[in-house]
Amino acid sequence: MLHSFVVCAIPDAKPLRIFAGIVLIHERSFLTVEWLSAPENRLPVGRYAKEAIDWLTGNLAFFFDWLSFIFQSVINALLYVLQAPHPLVIVVILTALSAWTRRSVGMPIFTALGLLLIINLGYWKATTETLALVIAASAVCMIIGIPLGILAARRKWIYAGMRPALDLMQTIPTFVYLIPALVLFGLGMVPGLIATVIFAIPAPVRLTRLGIVSTPPSLVEAAVAFGATPSQVLRKVELPFAAPQIMAGLTQTIMLSLSMVVISALVGANGLGVPVVRALNTVNIAMGFEAGLCIVILAIVLDRLFRLPGAEDDL
Repeated sequence: MLHSFVVCAIPDAKPLRIFAGIVLIHERSFLTVEWLSAPENRLPVGRYAKEAIDWLTGNLAFFFDWLSFIFQSVINALLYVLQAPHPLVIVVILTALSAWTRRSVGMPIFTALGLLLIINLGYWKATTETLALVIAASAVCMIIGIPLGILAARRKWIYAGMRPALDLMQTIPTFVYLIPALVLFGLGMVPGLIATVIFAIPAPVRLTRLGIVSTPPSLVEAAVAFGATPSQVLRKVELPFAAPQIMAGLTQTIMLSLSMVVISALVGANGLGVPVVRALNTVNIAMGFEAGLCIVILAIVLDRLFRLPGAEDDL
């Protein structure tokens, strides 16, 4: 109405016509927004997601039970390896590994003192449970992530399709996919493992692809000139050249898995996340600080153990 009045009554009033046009656009956009947000016009995205989970639960329950049994068996085996020996035996083994991989004095000393501090604080059992979860999740991520990274490096259109999924895995709130994991696998370590894998797997995929595509073309051309097959080029040229990036993906996976410790505790996963959640619920500063310190020590030890020697100066 205002727009018609201005155009007819004041034909030369250009500023007023512009203002009237803005008001008209605002009125129409307001009506459009109201129509889009009306309850009867909303797309039932959440209902579709629930129906999909219900279908999976009803038709593929045997598959998820089998998968849960496999993952739980792996975690139980890791727990047996970590908990059956005396804690000091594990401390000595990890200290020796850090001395062998780092070739320095500082890191073995830090490893020994850090692990002894964890034992002293009374969190050794929880630390081994967290370590078993991190090892299992990292292994699954690398087993799946490295082939996907190689495939993404070979076919650009495949990586173009992967990128939105990888972005979604790392940006969507973890509680969102924790709910279907809980429904499909029940309480315990397995849903925590599944949620950790979903959150951490983009790291090895992206870094493996980056390492493969960063291989100098001259190396590939030289290998082909000497009669190497595509599989030989991959095994003997591209993968060795991409090893630093792949190991960086492994360390990133470990760190991301550790960051999921507290979230996993919310679905029944044992480990250092349990005392952190308990401390948060009871406002127990001492317990929260001690459990958090144990997580930090474990993160530093694992990061230094799996980092390639000579990549950076370490302790």
